[in-house]
Amino acid sequence: MKLGVLKETYPGEQRVALIPALVANYAKLGFETLVQSGAGAGAFHTDEAYQHAGATVLPSRAAVLERADIILTVRTAGANPDFEADLPYIRVGQIWMGFMEPLYRPQGVAQLAKRGATAFAMELIPRITRAQSMDALSSMATIAGYKAVLLAASLLPRMFPLLMSAAGTISPARVFVIGAGVAGLQAMATAKRLGASVAGYDVRPATREQVESVGAKFVEIPLEVAQAETTGGYARALEEETLRRQQDLLGEHLVQHEVIITTAAVPGKCAPLLIPRRVVEAMPTGSVIIDLAAEWGGNCELTQPGEIIQHNGVAIVGAVNLPATVPVDASLLYSRNLYHFMAHLHKVGMLPEPGSAIEDEIARETLVAVGGSVVHPRVAGSLDTG
Repeated sequence: MKLGVLKETYPGEQRVALIPALVANYAKLGFETLVQSGAGAGAFHTDEAYQHAGATVLPSRAAVLERADIILTVRTAGANPDFEADLPYIRVGQIWMGFMEPLYRPQGVAQLAKRGATAFAMELIPRITRAQSMDALSSMATIAGYKAVLLAASLLPRMFPLLMSAAGTISPARVFVIGAGVAGLQAMATAKRLGASVAGYDVRPATREQVESVGAKFVEIPLEVAQAETTGGYARALEEETLRRQQDLLGEHLVQHEVIITTAAVPGKCAPLLIPRRVVEAMPTGSVIIDLAAEWGGNCELTQPGEIIQHNGVAIVGAVNLPATVPVDASLLYSRNLYHFMAHLHKVGMLPEPGSAIEDEIARETLVAVGGSVVHPRVAGSLDTG
């Protein structure tokens, strides 16, 4: 079978779904690799590097789409507003893999299904031990958390670390991270390494040990939440009254910090509003908010996706696609995730028959479309409610 690697068309996307170093790995599985010319340029991988690794470089996107049996992408379907340009080239039975935002923007997956393609969404890799090497969301969240701190440090009008000099002592910057998932924990660890005084909060009390393990202080907010975590380990959406109470209690802590990094997101839903305008207006002048949930509506009321706005002396960054700003390492990690996923599907049989039961949990949970239909129950439910 032929693998196709496309140049990403999402605005600002610099990652690539396959780095040259992994071409040989796919060859061992029996795959021939076709690469669109320039696909790796954003991540500093030349066409010559792909050719040297054994791939065939084709001059156009259409040439790859017409010849490839499997398409490897970073962002496609609902995760890429320019996806519709590819639709005329999609063949019945062609396999697509990548980030698709199937729960938040399921219409893109529906378009793939309508063309008869088989689609696997990388966001839906189950959080189980044997799928850890395939967990692209965690890989990209690690990079986003790291880069969020660097972005905050560049915008904050003061230094992060404690500094003692003959002219006096400079106290460390105070950083507060909302959300103790992969991105949040990496943000806490990075801010701590830069010398900041770091505190973290998560609605899941069980994350206290993780927060403290990276050197941050866990902030406990007394909320009565019956079940704060889903079976997949994600935070569960709160009831409206509980959310309002959370806003008020969080606000008391946020106004004491100069850097706020928010990472709270609920799969398939708009991000919870945690920082209302009134809290922003009470924060110290010169403060910075980095909102990593900007793509899904934002955790701050004033967030504008992809923009940095100033409000009452506070900079609010609607951070979008931060992993793409670290394209070399992001491409390396994502390519490895995708390869391990492909190797697993190759092992268990990667071509599911329409209507057949899929015993393997990883294949079953990531398969969103096959045989002309959206087959993933949660994605189909999102289409019905949307």
